[in-house]
Amino acid sequence: MFTIPEQISVATKSSIDAQLALMTTLTNTAFAGIEKFVGFNLNTAKASLQDSTATGKQLLAAKDPQEFFSLTMAQTQPAAEKAIAYGRQLASIATATQAELSKAAEAQISETSRKVLNLVDEVTKNAPAGSENAVAMFKSVIGNANAGYEQLTKTTKQAVEAIEANLSAATTQFAQAAEKATARAKK
Repeated sequence: MFTIPEQISVATKSSIDAQLALMTTLTNTAFAGIEKFVGFNLNTAKASLQDSTATGKQLLAAKDPQEFFSLTMAQTQPAAEKAIAYGRQLASIATATQAELSKAAEAQISETSRKVLNLVDEVTKNAPAGSENAVAMFKSVIGNANAGYEQLTKTTKQAVEAIEANLSAATTQFAQAAEKATARAKK
């Protein structure tokens, strides 16, 4: 049978180990998301440079102003579609990274809460008579902290969903505006 100080010492070491593991997981996940974001932007910049060069060559080869403006208008729709695809891909990377970060944090917090409650139960078995109120209050504090975390998680998820919905709506509006502009330019 462990004494209370030994139980707390073991629990503290376990908690520190869990926090280090969580920080490592969160850091690795964040770096992976940043790596995807940077890689995507580099590839997009490279493709954009190649497209710009090809478009520039086409425009310089135009024989008259009419052909020049026709070529310019022909580039409007593909450019708008690329911008929309770019926004969607960035949103996808951000959403996936956020989901991975939330999943890791939720798992760790759930496990830590379980361990703390187990420790409290174990310690209270050996608690002196008359300490029931203090134990109940401590359990209530832990329960309230868990409820607060669950509410924070729920609110964060709702905020991310709202951002995704707004980004989707903005992308749709941009696409519609680009289509209208292209249609007007062709007339």
